[in-house]
Amino acid sequence: MKTFEKDKLRVWYDEALLSVSPEQCFDAGFWQQQDKIVGQAFGRGTTWFIQFDNIQGALRHYRRGGLFGRLVRDHYLFYQWDKTRSYQEFQMLNHLRNAGVNVPRPIAARAVKKHVCYQADLITEKIPNARDLVTILQENALHDEIYMKIGREIRKMHDAQVNHTDLNIHNILIDDRERVWIIDFDKCAICIGQDWQTDNIQRLSRSFQKEQLKYNIFFSEHSWQVLMSGYLQQMTES
Repeated sequence: MKTFEKDKLRVWYDEALLSVSPEQCFDAGFWQQQDKIVGQAFGRGTTWFIQFDNIQGALRHYRRGGLFGRLVRDHYLFYQWDKTRSYQEFQMLNHLRNAGVNVPRPIAARAVKKHVCYQADLITEKIPNARDLVTILQENALHDEIYMKIGREIRKMHDAQVNHTDLNIHNILIDDRERVWIIDFDKCAICIGQDWQTDNIQRLSRSFQKEQLKYNIFFSEHSWQVLMSGYLQQMTES
């Protein structure tokens, strides 16, 4: 990881993946001028998909959700640079990759100090040919082997002591080689103990149930049991 510092700006980046100036890489207008924008997605804000030399990246600006987010959209209290959300998510992804968990490669993170607050951005690898579980399960059922892989990947994340505070089926991707990926580690943390692991699993179960009611996804109690079998099997082998 390299660090770029200028006035009230900090950028942390992987120089092997980022071939442009750290100051420019978070400007969507710059990428549009270079004709490198290959897509976009909408949530709390716009995520821009960018074509780098060998991979595609996803540029995301940190925004608040909920009622408070309507008042303070994208500012966070500043304590120190290594406490910013962008830096922590960048480091969390590196930690998980080093632990062998399938997560996107972090490309660059930025924090800009604004008086007592800061704004933040993150660029991560866009997983090629991958879709989230909600999208997939609206079209087809998944075979048991995929659910086993999902359970195993979650257990690998837990073995790395990472508490994914928003583990839901929007944040689990399957690519065209049937590999399982976990995304969105904003506000996640390395924790001790086991209670939080149970909370993660219960949140994921509620997510399946919610999307089944909302979208009538192809999912059954059998599928959940297979997922948990994969989770327990990976725990035994760890």
